Amino acid sequence: MTRILAITNQKGGVGKTTTCINLCAALALARRRVLLVDLDPQGNATMGCGIDKHGLERSVCDLLLGEAPPQACIQPAPVAGIDVLPANADLTAAEVALMHQPGRERRLQQALQTVAPDYDYVLVDCPPSLNMLTINALVAAAGVLIPVQCEYYALEGLTALLETVRQIRETINPGLEIDGLVRTMFDARNRLAGQVSEQLLAHFGDRVYRTIVPRNVRLAEAPSHGMPILAYDKGSRGAIAYLALAGELLRRDEARRQAAGTAVVAEDEVAG
Repeated sequence: MTRILAITNQKGGVGKTTTCINLCAALALARRRVLLVDLDPQGNATMGCGIDKHGLERSVCDLLLGEAPPQACIQPAPVAGIDVLPANADLTAAEVALMHQPGRERRLQQALQTVAPDYDYVLVDCPPSLNMLTINALVAAAGVLIPVQCEYYALEGLTALLETVRQIRETINPGLEIDGLVRTMFDARNRLAGQVSEQLLAHFGDRVYRTIVPRNVRLAEAPSHGMPILAYDKGSRGAIAYLALAGELLRRDEARRQAAGTAVVAEDEVAG
């Protein structure tokens, strides 16, 4: 069954796109079929997968406006081993146009229905703001993965996002849940980073992934070469961290499926 995850944080510069690209690549290495949806008009996830955002004939903009089916917009990214629904600056115009259209918050959900079954995971890279594009991602997703840099104001910046998730769950997408928080760009030498990490664990408990993504030069270099870190330097600390994160995500999802299966069996026994 396809699992759709929105990778989001309204605060910029926390490693959101880096996490989306490299988690996709790590899942692909684990033999999962993966689609990356770039919903950020900056198109950084598109470029980071080796696709030229300036040369796109079709993009996620065309998809959201109903001008092209997803099959016409999806491009392979061989360097990452995944497929990509690419984006560029045209997406800004799409956001404005969507504001005046009925069912605007469900456009991505509806568009993905025909292609999602072809993938094990669909990861959506959201813009660093709570706008209509982010809302589309939250309506389409089953879970929200939140990259968090362990710095001052990290917890405060999560408040608006968590409130938006609650509102979406109560009004449009009752199945939406917080999949987890990932500590990114972590510098173990920084005392504040350790303190913020402890605060996250205190507030969110086991929703915080055990894997910590370190601040890593090779990880920062990889996007400029249009590669995920696993293609650029698979032996780097950043690559090892994202492989560990993918493994942890897969184990969590397997545990979730087993729990759901147990619950169904229990219900059947009670009904019988």
